[in-house]
Amino acid sequence: MAERRSHRDLRDFLRVLEERGELRRVRARVSPALEISEIANRVMKRPGGGPALLFEEVEDSDYPVLVNAFGSLRRMELALGVSRLDEVADRIRRLLRLPGPGSGWLERLGGGMRLLEAARTMMPRRVQRAPVQEVVEEEPDLTRLPILQCWPEDAGRFITLPLVITRDPETGALNLGMYRMQLFDGRTTGMHWQKQKVGQEHMEKARAAGVRRMEVAVALGGDPATIYSATAPLPPQLPELAFAGLLRGEPVEVVKALTVDLEVPAQAEFVLEGYVDLDELRVEGPFGDHTGFYSPAEPYPVFHVTAVTHRRDAIYPATVVGRPPMEDFFLGKATERIFLPFIQMVLPEVLDIHMPAEGVFHNCVLVRMQKRYAGHARKVAHGLWGLGLMSLAKCIVLVDEDCDVQDLSETVWRVFANIDPERDVFFVRGPADDLEHASPAWRYGSKMGVDATRKLPEEGHPRPWPRDVVMSPEIKALVDRRWREYGID
Repeated sequence: MAERRSHRDLRDFLRVLEERGELRRVRARVSPALEISEIANRVMKRPGGGPALLFEEVEDSDYPVLVNAFGSLRRMELALGVSRLDEVADRIRRLLRLPGPGSGWLERLGGGMRLLEAARTMMPRRVQRAPVQEVVEEEPDLTRLPILQCWPEDAGRFITLPLVITRDPETGALNLGMYRMQLFDGRTTGMHWQKQKVGQEHMEKARAAGVRRMEVAVALGGDPATIYSATAPLPPQLPELAFAGLLRGEPVEVVKALTVDLEVPAQAEFVLEGYVDLDELRVEGPFGDHTGFYSPAEPYPVFHVTAVTHRRDAIYPATVVGRPPMEDFFLGKATERIFLPFIQMVLPEVLDIHMPAEGVFHNCVLVRMQKRYAGHARKVAHGLWGLGLMSLAKCIVLVDEDCDVQDLSETVWRVFANIDPERDVFFVRGPADDLEHASPAWRYGSKMGVDATRKLPEEGHPRPWPRDVVMSPEIKALVDRRWREYGID
């Protein structure tokens, strides 16, 4: 699928960023407790996301800290080796050979099978020696890592960019997920895998099978496609490491961990090996989250470290989340673009989606669709609520195909103008994100659909729908030709 040489590891990516003027080295000595977070927050709030930051001198640690590596559209494009993020979606679309809105399930199933066949050719390649195992710490002390405290009311220091590796107890398949990890002490952390996440599912399967300790490995760093894939809402049949291989155009190298029966990315910076005791819960949080609010303290599993391996000159990668826009918005933007074809496999009438920064991914999804019949917009909304993590979307807004949902001003104008609130706003109840604080119950709440499409008589609108106010093409062309004559500029 990819058409370029992939980044081999994180430092290869950093070299590219530095060559393109996308990286700033901070040589002043800084604290990992709040100071790095405040610096990063100011930079991330700059137009376009500001540069990536490499803090070379961090108090109480021998390792530099990298933040905001993915914090702009340009850096996400560089990370995935494209000139625009839609190129990745176009490659997936060609691979799927997506059928049109009138297609049947067999045609769509065929597209999915072609994707899985391509993924099988990009399964990770196992190696015997790996940079991430140059140094082995059999008596690890996590307090030596420059783990950040991001916000004043955080319960402590948190690992914020971990690639958490677990194995399905039933199928043996590996999963790569990204779940924050609160540092409890030198050997234990929290494991914040939420109810809808695969890590939690693996834990529940292990408990049902009578397993008391589930092996876990945590990679920090690696090539950017692998880091991104840990955040991607992939279907269960498509492993994250295979998807990373598809993005890279070559398989990801993995190596056998030393104290657990798991494969880990060979080009990572650090790997934390250990286990989760399935009978043990500990209060984790609060944490200043990507919603812009503190998520409350709740009981979560505990990760026990048995060994740490790393490169001799390891770089500690981190991210800072908080009130948007932050670095995670651009990771989310990549997901929005890349996963549109997966949505179109099931709902081909969806032409585009936009998850604005202010909606923090799950609060608002704007949908541009090709409407063909009465009730079509509601059908699409309910279809989206039935798709994986889209089930957590609190508000879905649907507009016609002539509305550019990437243009927030145009979309808001059309939505406010086109809805009759009593007729066009509808509600359902269902699962909610763990971080959803407005729902009366944890992990369960209401959702709102807004049908801002043009209404048909069958939808209770007997009046004619007005036409948009636009100038004729002839006059626009005339003014284009004569513009310099007017002397305005």
